[in-house]
Amino acid sequence: MLKQFFFILCVLSSFSGFAQSTTEEIKQILYTQSEDWNRGDIQAFMKGYWKNEGLLFIGKSGVQRGWQQTYTRYLNTYSSKALMGTLTFSELEIDELAEDAAWVLGKWHLKRPEEGDIGGYFTLLFKKIDGEWKIVADHTS
Repeated sequence: MLKQFFFILCVLSSFSGFAQSTTEEIKQILYTQSEDWNRGDIQAFMKGYWKNEGLLFIGKSGVQRGWQQTYTRYLNTYSSKALMGTLTFSELEIDELAEDAAWVLGKWHLKRPEEGDIGGYFTLLFKKIDGEWKIVADHTS
């Protein structure tokens, strides 16, 4: 009986550690993305996204499919440092759906002294692909 208790305790402990590690990994990706954005480096910012035609981006302009199309959209929409502003993420909620999938809810804000601040909310679907967490779907409003 005592052996079973310790076995269950070990399993629960490892699962808890796994979930924490996933949350921290995803937070680190978002933190790195904000740093890249704030340096004006959209190409580095895009490293958080799945570099595949299956990437899905949904925004106020509609549905965008594919990594290249999403990258081009960011370049066209934020064509200057003044338009890019300073990006912050807040109110993050990360829910691990499976060992290789997680859902993220959050708030984004661009501080843009010259252009006026903007912001909104986002939901992201992350998948672990080849050992790395990548955004495979992004719904930003």
